[in-house]
Amino acid sequence: METASIAHIKKELQSQTPEQLLALCIHLAKYKKENKEVLDYLLFKSHDVEMYKNLVKEEVAFLFEEINLNSIFFIKKSLRKILRLVNKYCKYASHSTTTIELLLFYCQQLKNMEINYKSNLAILSIYENQVKKIKKEILKLHEDLQFDYEQELLGL
Repeated sequence: METASIAHIKKELQSQTPEQLLALCIHLAKYKKENKEVLDYLLFKSHDVEMYKNLVKEEVAFLFEEINLNSIFFIKKSLRKILRLVNKYCKYASHSTTTIELLLFYCQQLKNMEINYKSNLAILSIYENQVKKIKKEILKLHEDLQFDYEQELLGL
């Protein structure tokens, strides 16, 4: 079975009544948790991006505090879990500035941990990959913003 293209789905959605669109959205939200989270962001949080970034930063900071530092295995596992969460929230926002700020915050939290992240190759790789991702996102921005974020990146 082949899935319809976005253009075809868009045409079909335009022909639906508001009640039918509402029913489709509710069905999507019930079907998968990620769809519900996206709708939650679009309906309630997208109007205030600063509040959204602060909420995500609070959650990330809390998760960093909860990391079990007794084993490098648990540290790596927790770092990957937090990174998946950050990437998911970046995807919802779909703004380069939001992505940059959240990834910068993740890298700062990683650097501030009580372990030497440079001593473990896997953790160092996670850190370096996020720095590369930040640099890639910075290139998408206006020159003034690029300079500001590059200065923050140099602070890492």
